[in-house]
Amino acid sequence: MSKKSIVFKKICKDKSVGVYMGKRDFVDHVDSVDPVDGVVLVDHEALKGRKAYVTLSCTFRYGQDDEEVIGVSFKREIYLCTRQVYPPLQDREQGVHTKTQSRLLRKLGNNAYPFFFEFPDNLPCSVALQPAPSDVGKKCAVEFEIKVFSAESQDAKVRKRSQVKLMIRKIQYAPDTEQVAPSVETTREFAMSDKPLRVAANLEKETFYHGEPIKVHVDITNESNKNIKNIILSVDQIATVVLYSNDSYVKCVSFKDSGDSVATGATFQKVYTLRPLLAYNSERRGIVLDGKLKHEDTNLATSTIVKEGALKEILGIMVSYKMVVKLIVGGIMGVGASEVLLELPFKLMNPKPEKESEVEEDMVFEEFKRSNLKGTQADDEDEDGNVSGGDDMAPKEK
Repeated sequence: MSKKSIVFKKICKDKSVGVYMGKRDFVDHVDSVDPVDGVVLVDHEALKGRKAYVTLSCTFRYGQDDEEVIGVSFKREIYLCTRQVYPPLQDREQGVHTKTQSRLLRKLGNNAYPFFFEFPDNLPCSVALQPAPSDVGKKCAVEFEIKVFSAESQDAKVRKRSQVKLMIRKIQYAPDTEQVAPSVETTREFAMSDKPLRVAANLEKETFYHGEPIKVHVDITNESNKNIKNIILSVDQIATVVLYSNDSYVKCVSFKDSGDSVATGATFQKVYTLRPLLAYNSERRGIVLDGKLKHEDTNLATSTIVKEGALKEILGIMVSYKMVVKLIVGGIMGVGASEVLLELPFKLMNPKPEKESEVEEDMVFEEFKRSNLKGTQADDEDEDGNVSGGDDMAPKEK
């Protein structure tokens, strides 16, 4: 049985234009980014002399969809590029850049036209802050979107029935090269104690995959006259909103209160395991997630990898992680208690998928409706301008 290749399609309500794309995820390899490619299918009769355009946009949203207060919109366009696809400005074959486009053009016929975008440097990846259960319709996110529409000109007012939008994602995978495993050690001296407290901690590697257990090795030599009352461990997610405020938000996404103690003059070694998962934080407001499509579940946001020399101010929301080891040090007669903190920064990422097969696969067209997006409410504009036109416009199987 031959393997199936999914093609995402969406037709506008008046059926003048439709968009077909072979994938919705585009990988940022740090030194380069996968180009965005697809095909626009036009209906000459429904166009009625209008032209067809396609737009790639990157938007930072920080409020309700299309909400405005005293004329100020709660969104900012980070990037916007529009191209005319019909009438074509170049020979149709010259606009073909990928095998998927070639196959779609053969399947859809002469009324299909290719489009192709290259991401500029330094655009952020798709991320979103998780809203509280009561925050219906509100969002803070970096989103990418392909919009196809028909109009008399690029700047003319676009009718809702003549446009269609398809959400896409810009993502990063774990790098091929592994860096040095994080490790840290500290020595703490106390008043009225001749000898110090020595603490060391290390992780087994720098990059962990989403869902993978993270083991931290803790080594304590307590030569001081203080008792360690408890050892507490946590994984913190640090989100820095660099686009407009440069504020940082720290959220604990995994926690362990060990209850372990270390007496004065004793040594202690132990390996603790923490597993940061969205499942444990599913209703916590402000946790940063990877951008999601359709009804798919997502995960905690992937660590941001920044190209050297990149302009960080337009990266939207930068995400990093650290393992925190906290020792609660007792005082004398209950007085003078203190803490010793060790921090181990690490990366949390998705594994790089296997290379796609070179064998040509059968194409399967899949409808996409924005109303299937988890945690969103479809408003009038989305419903009116993003309803699939069904199979009327699609060619029959050849």
